[in-house]
Amino acid sequence: MKEDALEQLMVAYQQANDAKKTIDAANRVLQVNPNNIRALALLAYNYRAAGSQGGQQMQQNLQQAQQYGQRGLQALTNMPKPDGMSDADFTKLHNETGAIFEGAVGFAALQQKDFATAQKDLRDAVAEESQPNIMDIYPLATADLESNPMNPEGFWFIVKASQLAQGTGQAQILDYGRKKYIRYHGSEEGWSALVAQAQSSKNILPPAGFAVVAAPPPPSPAEQAADLVKSKDPKQMSFAEWELVLSSGNQQAADTVWNTIKGKAVKLQAAVISATATTVQLAGSDDDIQAKKPDITLNMDKAIPARLLPQAGAMMAFQGTVSSYTPNPFLMTMTDGVLLDKNGNSLTTTAPAHHAATHKKPE
Repeated sequence: MKEDALEQLMVAYQQANDAKKTIDAANRVLQVNPNNIRALALLAYNYRAAGSQGGQQMQQNLQQAQQYGQRGLQALTNMPKPDGMSDADFTKLHNETGAIFEGAVGFAALQQKDFATAQKDLRDAVAEESQPNIMDIYPLATADLESNPMNPEGFWFIVKASQLAQGTGQAQILDYGRKKYIRYHGSEEGWSALVAQAQSSKNILPPAGFAVVAAPPPPSPAEQAADLVKSKDPKQMSFAEWELVLSSGNQQAADTVWNTIKGKAVKLQAAVISATATTVQLAGSDDDIQAKKPDITLNMDKAIPARLLPQAGAMMAFQGTVSSYTPNPFLMTMTDGVLLDKNGNSLTTTAPAHHAATHKKPE
């Protein structure tokens, strides 16, 4: 009788929208019966709602939601059918509270980037709900589409979530799905048909056999190197292309390039990482410039006068003789370094111009 009375008190506070007293009453119910399904469901639901609003207590609220959700799922496995309750009502109670518990556990897992747990529990929640609930469908779609690799079922759920959204949220959710689709599939082809299929279906879950074809993987660095050597003379390659081939792991392609450029004097332009009078560390490819990572060590032919010493971050024109390299991490050593003026003229000897600066490494 005490448990029944506290349950009624808990429901009364909930109907009055008094969250604090509702939670207090639910905890009092659990003191009488730690496996009370309704109290556990109410606490899991309330703490999840509080956690979804952010704030300083967000992590604490999500942890509570997860704990009550897990306790609820455990209690459900041993829950006896109450006296006088029909089988249909018992199944309904089981499914409704199960969806609350699974949604709480899955939502908390999603915030922790535990995508596997989020996908499982949120999908179970969506499957058990009698009415579509965007509060579970949208996080499920997010868990599917943010995981690596993506779960293509997320494209179905993101369309369903957009149907349940209000106002501008519909277009924003659908556009998020479209961008993820292009990334996964490689193009927008088939997206409109998928959207139409999902929107017209009365089922929240995707049909059996639902699939989206993934884009083929990009060529490996070794494959890129082979293609590059076949299509381009190493003398005409940019510095970034040299770097790609020499660090690709394709020894045959690397030998082709290296045997062509080794010992040759070339003119380049690169970003200064650091400099002394005798040695300058430079970044020649755009990727390494952005990362401020040296890929060239230039040993000077003569000491650089103090007034000409380049500053870190500046672009520097120079001439150097290709001497050696290490493939990983890539670093090319050049000797006989000479600073060049703004017109690219050597201050000592003249070498064939080689314009190889600031190209991104091919992908």
